[in-house]
Amino acid sequence: MKRLFGIFTNGLVRENPLLMLMIGLCSALAVTTKVANGIGMGLAMTFVLLMSEVVISLFKKLIPDSIRIPVFIIIIAAFTTVIDYVLKAWFPELSRAMGVFIPLIVVNCIIMGRVEGFAYKSPLGDVIFDSLGMGLGYTWVLTGISLVREFLGDGAILDRMIIPPDYQIKFFTLAPGGFFVFALFISFNLFIRSKLKVPVSQTADCEGCAAQGCTVTHCGIPENQTNKEGN
Repeated sequence: MKRLFGIFTNGLVRENPLLMLMIGLCSALAVTTKVANGIGMGLAMTFVLLMSEVVISLFKKLIPDSIRIPVFIIIIAAFTTVIDYVLKAWFPELSRAMGVFIPLIVVNCIIMGRVEGFAYKSPLGDVIFDSLGMGLGYTWVLTGISLVREFLGDGAILDRMIIPPDYQIKFFTLAPGGFFVFALFISFNLFIRSKLKVPVSQTADCEGCAAQGCTVTHCGIPENQTNKEGN
């Protein structure tokens, strides 16, 4: 259970797809002008990622290696279509606000990277925790960026006016404002990591863990802790 929890928190913090891996940035910066958009996009991505990883993990032995990428795309596209139709039917305003970025989930680097690099090689239990961690890690960053941009740019949170129009900073509703807020999030994340001062070995210790079946990278093992002391 401790190992599964490590896989889950890996996506939330240590290898957050936006703050650390810096993939899937296009949709992340485009939809984060409203908190509702950030939450909606994050949950949609989490659903597609979870279902795609689960299906691929279950049937990986039946997928020929030579055609795995086309098969992955078909599976991801199927679940993307499902969430797209659900949003259009039940949340039409949210669907219109996010526009083309919901269908574009099918080519998002986060999903393709996880199904190729993790789901295709890992057991189902690991895959579930990995997809939930990565999806929720993506969601909380999107929600945080959206919160800052909507509050400062539109003077509102979830369309509830808080700041009068004369004090709103429209810069944050534009693309440069999105990049600026995203840079602040990255800087704050790196600052917190530096303050924690947890040295990590990326060579001997991680190789020792891999030999014992561990699939968590950058798991926070101190450099002075050898393989013999327990990985």
